[in-house]
Amino acid sequence: MTETGKPLNVLVATPAGGTGQGGIDRIMAALKTELEEHPRNIAARFLPTRGKGPVALSWLPLLLFCSRMAGAWMRKEADLVHINLASYGSTYRKIAIAAVARSLGIPYVVHLHGAEFRSFWDGSGVLVSRSIHTLFSKASRIIVLGTPWQAFIAEKVPSAQARITIVPNAVEEPRIAHAGGGESVHILFLGRIEERKGIPELVKALARMKDVPGWRATLAGDGAVEALRAEIKALGLADRVTVPGWLGPDDTARLLATGDILTLPSHAENLPISVIEAMAAGLGIVTTPVGAIEDIVKDGETGLLVPPGDEQALAGALIRLVEKETLRHRLGAAAQAFQRRHLNIGPYADRICAVWRDAAATHDSA
Repeated sequence: MTETGKPLNVLVATPAGGTGQGGIDRIMAALKTELEEHPRNIAARFLPTRGKGPVALSWLPLLLFCSRMAGAWMRKEADLVHINLASYGSTYRKIAIAAVARSLGIPYVVHLHGAEFRSFWDGSGVLVSRSIHTLFSKASRIIVLGTPWQAFIAEKVPSAQARITIVPNAVEEPRIAHAGGGESVHILFLGRIEERKGIPELVKALARMKDVPGWRATLAGDGAVEALRAEIKALGLADRVTVPGWLGPDDTARLLATGDILTLPSHAENLPISVIEAMAAGLGIVTTPVGAIEDIVKDGETGLLVPPGDEQALAGALIRLVEKETLRHRLGAAAQAFQRRHLNIGPYADRICAVWRDAAATHDSA
């Protein structure tokens, strides 16, 4: 409980503590910066729950988080816990954090990010499924990124329906002026190098474009990097396609400034940060209608949508934007305008803080 005029003390559980590693942490890093520059009478501490080391050692940051939470509770500096949630290990860690929060009487907000959370929950055993249900049913508030996820959680936990709020991801406006790719149209992919992200189809689509002049591509992310480099070389695309591996926030920002097209042909997403970052930079978007992407990318208006797994449709959409500069610029400008209106970090922070205050106030009055 907070006294009138005192800041609301919030502990934010995020994988790497808001240092910008991964999608969840990138959005938390942007939120952290916004709250530091414009506090809004909120005292938020962004603490790691997984850390940057091996998964086998992730229990150490988890224990440290719970210890810090208990310490903050003893000092009366824990009014609320904000739990960022994805699938698998993230879920197991957050079930533990929520249980500790409940034992201490600290209210918590669950913020669902995981792209594969639907299949993960549906495929979980009875004990894990019940624990996930408790995690959501006992939450003071639940944040989801779009309408499909609101419907999913309301179906799974009907008693929580009134506590679900949609807050789409958001990003800062680019701090590096957009220059584009210069003489060749620069196609970007930003994400994990894996099948779920549509990498096999993207590689095949780029191979179909081998005889199309005037483009180059950068496929950046962690995962199966060496295997992708070998495949690109075997297809004779090494002179046009670069695979730099994982990039930090600063390098990502510089890369976006040189891009013209962002493609993300995923099979499963929640609401990907890379698409919103590309919208902020004014790039043409080619992606798939999965997760909550259709909430922000309208086909032919703010980007082009292609079916998941369809390499021919993907190649066709990319070729259209490579060859049709006017279309590319029109879609990019519309996407950028949409991002400025709806997906900017300032209003995003206002909405998150409003959820925090509402959750804490509801708990205080209970």
